[in-house]
Amino acid sequence: MSDLAMDYAQIMQEEARLIILKALGEQTNESLNSSILEPVLAQFAIHMPRAWVHQQIDYLELMSAVKVVNAGTVKIATLTELGRRHLDRHYVIEGVKRPSRPGA
Repeated sequence: MSDLAMDYAQIMQEEARLIILKALGEQTNESLNSSILEPVLAQFAIHMPRAWVHQQIDYLELMSAVKVVNAGTVKIATLTELGRRHLDRHYVIEGVKRPSRPGA
């Protein structure tokens, strides 16, 4: 894999992780399952299989940004306080794109 392809893959992962956190933050209960997150990511031209989405959710869990419950073939992700702090720009989670400044 070329450096450009690796850079693109990393950028896409970081972007997808931020999109996932933002989608969770928009929910009343701050939770969504992976089958719902697939079309959310597709809105941003990230068309990846559920297994890839699960990898991103697992990474966010590893970084303590979400809590995960496995429910059959889907994962249910719930935003944690640390994930909320990243969205509010009060904390930086490595491997997750930083959100834009409000109004920017």
